[in-house]
Amino acid sequence: MPSSPVPSSPVPSPLSYVDELADRARALVTRGSRRVLGIAGPPGAGKSTLAEAVVRALGADAALVPMDGFHLADAELRRLGRADRKGAPDTFDAYGYGALLTRLRAPRHGETVYAPSFERELEQPLSGALPVPPDVPLIVTEGNYLLLDEEPWPTAVRPHLDEVWWVAVDDTVRVERLIARHVEFGKPPAEARAWVLRSDEANARRVATGRDRADLMVDLDTGRLTPRSPLTPPAAPA
Repeated sequence: MPSSPVPSSPVPSPLSYVDELADRARALVTRGSRRVLGIAGPPGAGKSTLAEAVVRALGADAALVPMDGFHLADAELRRLGRADRKGAPDTFDAYGYGALLTRLRAPRHGETVYAPSFERELEQPLSGALPVPPDVPLIVTEGNYLLLDEEPWPTAVRPHLDEVWWVAVDDTVRVERLIARHVEFGKPPAEARAWVLRSDEANARRVATGRDRADLMVDLDTGRLTPRSPLTPPAAPA
């Protein structure tokens, strides 16, 4: 029996709110110091799109360093017996991610930091792909597990983030978006749907417990931006 096509529906876009969000991100920026903004949410919520848009809006004042560069390689996942749930919290190098955030928070004069990225066509991390110059005052990072209350994430990652936003969208839209993404990068539609409903949605339920710890809620369904804590003022330049 042929696979059903991936259904389509209007997809809310975080780009609708980028001006207001860019203003909030810009308020974190102070020359002479560096801040780190995190953007969290379930798989397929629109974190990457939002993070890229905010960084574009801030220009030379911001650099994007996604969490996905710390995926474990497939060879290691197979060795650990975790390849069938790639994307779960323990399929990332959380300590390595935290170590990079530590380094990024304290830039050295004249030293460019090279962060890893994630190559979706290969479905593999790519080391040394993202240059971060020392004079960029704001780092924007995004990922599923920034607010996860399971070790090592609360101690290895969260303390290095000055503010974290949570991106929310209707679950039906989010699931369709994930299925379409997997199909785009090579999975047959039926296999893509099965993977999303088994693996990605298990991860979505796991990260949902962190939304109440966010500093700002970005609801793409209603267009509502809800601060849950006051904006932390930047530290005075050294």
